[in-house]
Amino acid sequence: MNMEQNKIFAAILVAGIVAMLSGFIADNAVSPEYPERDAVSIDVAVIGSANAAEADKPSGPEPILGMIASADVAKGEKLSKACAACHSFDQGGPNKVGPNLYGVVGSSKGGKAGFSYSAGMAEKGGSWGYAELNEFLWKPKAYINGTKMNFNGLKKPEDRAAMIAWLRTQAASPAAMPSDADIAAEAEASAPEAAEEASEAVEEAAEPAAH
Repeated sequence: MNMEQNKIFAAILVAGIVAMLSGFIADNAVSPEYPERDAVSIDVAVIGSANAAEADKPSGPEPILGMIASADVAKGEKLSKACAACHSFDQGGPNKVGPNLYGVVGSSKGGKAGFSYSAGMAEKGGSWGYAELNEFLWKPKAYINGTKMNFNGLKKPEDRAAMIAWLRTQAASPAAMPSDADIAAEAEASAPEAAEEASEAVEEAAEPAAH
């Protein structure tokens, strides 16, 4: 090879060596590290738990008819004091922001003379039985659409039972206690599947053994 060819070969060789060295240096100078966990952690279980908790919320009041006979009447009277600003409870007492509630258990809805009820209350119809009072005291605005009663409700079943038991005593002739049939009907209405299963179990137990 002449001198010119040697120069060309040397230039190619040097370029190759430089390229190799550049790659080697780059690999060692920059060493990417990947995080062991994602920067943003999405906990699906938490979302599911929130949805489950929402689903577990009762869609209506718990049954309380079976609790009324043994309810704490004195506690009901104490609870009623929070309502005294809007209601009177004594016989012949005045209507205030809300109607007088003497004799309310068993009375007609919207039936207190001299009080201007909301259209929703007037149209509801029926009487204030134990089950109806339970629903109303649990969440008034859910039971009577457009009610004037600005009250969030009593969420504890024992509080509702106590209040209703005390209201029952505020009458010249207190209403009869809920019957066993009333209590069973309320339980079935609140959990029809459970009541049906219990009924089937009773029927099966009553069947004579096959011979």
